[in-house]
Amino acid sequence: MLTDADIQSHAARIRDDGYTVIERAASPDLVEGLKAAVLRIEREHNLAPARTSFEGFKTLRINNLLTYDDLFWEVPLHDNVLPVVERVLDRECLLSSFCSLVLGPGQEAQPIHEDTQLIPLPRPHIPITINAIWALSDFREDNGATRIIPRSHKFDSSPEYGKEYDAVTATMPAGSVMLFDSALWHGGGANTSDARRFAFSPAPIAGAGCGNRRTCNSVFRARPRPAFRAVCRNCAATASTRGSSATSTITIRSSCSAASVASGWCGRRPTSGRRGWRGSNSLRCHGRARPGHPRLASRTTSRRGQARA
Repeated sequence: MLTDADIQSHAARIRDDGYTVIERAASPDLVEGLKAAVLRIEREHNLAPARTSFEGFKTLRINNLLTYDDLFWEVPLHDNVLPVVERVLDRECLLSSFCSLVLGPGQEAQPIHEDTQLIPLPRPHIPITINAIWALSDFREDNGATRIIPRSHKFDSSPEYGKEYDAVTATMPAGSVMLFDSALWHGGGANTSDARRFAFSPAPIAGAGCGNRRTCNSVFRARPRPAFRAVCRNCAATASTRGSSATSTITIRSSCSAASVASGWCGRRPTSGRRGWRGSNSLRCHGRARPGHPRLASRTTSRRGQARA
């Protein structure tokens, strides 16, 4: 458990150097459980690597991980990580994205980049998003450990795409978590080993900076607790709601349509007045959900980029 002095020290490193590493933040049992869950999801859903040079031809990216297994909630809410994120951003921070980063043997290095260059703000600027790299394998030079340019979050420009830079390799043991300002120049390393490198990447965003907060995956501050269960008519899977006094969310499989879910209606208007897709594969309404009422399924698609690192 981190002390207040530990939290402040990590936050200061992010402020000064752009990154920090919390070594062995997660227990070995949690690390092995997360890896096993990813392998099971990959097998059950017949998932394959992306097909772009940026995302990686041999990198397995599973987005919206919270929709697949309750165990994944341990990641963005971990007591050894979340307090540092809240100290840097704010206590109302939101979860912008959450994906797996599994680099296969032969994966080439990713171009150095930063994750705020599409936001029209002059650099340098205050932290907007904190990138978290959860090492589920030992991060080594030969298996694709993330490369970073220390203190580059203070540069007044973004890196030139495709250009080689003198980067530092962020090696760390399995169970460790690297947190860095999303404006920091970084990129995934090359995996020249004969084994896969497992990692997760949740990306919390400052709540005060989000202009459309109710469409974000707000999982911070209000710890998840079951409210009621929904049944998907398509795959017969059940999914617990995640909620607080402000919001209730039902997560379902990404392969199932919102219309295939039987759930509850809280008696108030949904966050969006239109029908469609919601990027987190979730159904939301204001207030505490109650079973037994028809619910308006509302989703919108998130276009926020998720970097492979």
